[in-house]
Amino acid sequence: MRTRIKEYRAKYDMTQEDLAQKVGVRRETIVFLEKGKYNPSLRLAHDVAKALKTSIDELFIFDDEDSVVTEE
Repeated sequence: MRTRIKEYRAKYDMTQEDLAQKVGVRRETIVFLEKGKYNPSLRLAHDVAKALKTSIDELFIFDDEDSVVTEE
């Protein structure tokens, strides 16, 4: 999974610490999210997206779109 968190933080001139405080996590959590080394809970993904004024879909990019199960 890749993220656009860093890009959106820059857009709003927000540090990792600023974002961490807004969503109630440690700065290290934001670092791991940005590096794609941590898969957030749905709640955390929602909170980060809300803090950055965007959607979860805009922030989090799944590398393997083929693994998504769809109903036909």
